[in-house]
Amino acid sequence: MSGGPAPLVVTLLLDEEDQAGFDRLRAEHFPPERNWLQAHVTLFHALPGEHEEHVRRDLLAAADRAAFDVAVTGLRMLGRGVAYDLRSAELGAVHAGLAARWDPWLTRQDRQRLTPHVTVQNKVDPAVARALHARLLAGFTPWSVRARGLGLWRYLGGPWSPVVAAPFRGAG
Repeated sequence: MSGGPAPLVVTLLLDEEDQAGFDRLRAEHFPPERNWLQAHVTLFHALPGEHEEHVRRDLLAAADRAAFDVAVTGLRMLGRGVAYDLRSAELGAVHAGLAARWDPWLTRQDRQRLTPHVTVQNKVDPAVARALHARLLAGFTPWSVRARGLGLWRYLGGPWSPVVAAPFRGAG
């Protein structure tokens, strides 16, 4: 990292029950020595830390909307891990609006099409990942989770430090 402020990460925040379910899976299947974070839905991976106040204002404005549901549509192999795929037109609209506001700051990764997901396993042997994928897929039925807001975090080289939570209307 450079000498400036640490980069910022933006996530979708899920309601407590949905978050707890993904956290349990992550705790069970993610290598403990690498599991520094709760399960999360990353929307932007690395915004410039020096723009924190601007990003914070934009997140609070973007959160001025009703809470919404996000469909959990399937499972994804990550090569060395497994993730749940998510889909939501509302989430796509929120992301597109923020991406347009932050266009000059977006990294190559953050310019890619949003493919929202929750990683519950990563950094394991591919055979271990394939086995978990097969097991979870065998019992998979699509369901919905509730989006409750947007989160802003400072990336600290592994762990993240919370900056602000911006709840959607009606999400508390």
